[in-house]
Amino acid sequence: MKITIRQETKRDYQTTEDIVKKAFKDAEYSDQKEQFLVSRLRNSKVFVPELSLIGEVDGEFIGHIMLTKLIIENDEREYETLALAPVSVLPEYQNKGIGSKMINEGLRIAKELGFKSVIVLGHEKYYPRFGFRPASRWNIKAPFDVPDESFMALELETGSLAEVIGTVVYPQEFFE
Repeated sequence: MKITIRQETKRDYQTTEDIVKKAFKDAEYSDQKEQFLVSRLRNSKVFVPELSLIGEVDGEFIGHIMLTKLIIENDEREYETLALAPVSVLPEYQNKGIGSKMINEGLRIAKELGFKSVIVLGHEKYYPRFGFRPASRWNIKAPFDVPDESFMALELETGSLAEVIGTVVYPQEFFE
């Protein structure tokens, strides 16, 4: 199976939202509203068009990922980072490496664009394969109660989180 990964365009928006809805339909830790989050993020100042990616097989849309701007702040400073959310693959294509390929491509592009780090709230057994580690390792905290092993960070540039201390501030679009 040959997977093509490309940047999402405005023409893709409805299909993408359908993919996201189907991908999370039976997910255990989901409110089944991730498609609305994607739409809100696209219409916000945190949206990075180059980091909204579609996965295709034989011209069929089968997956989508999005990385958006995020802030880590403390009393003295703000640090820009990215949020990886959501990662969506149609159920019939899950567990075939498609999500991994999309994530790796998204991380590659993010690094190429000059971003230094990424935050993810996700499965503690899945995301470490990409280099994610508990964010607490860098004194980075979630703004809500979450298991330490599920709230992770990744340095896209070695040492980029070494001096970062603070709490992640998610944009309002994540909470609407």
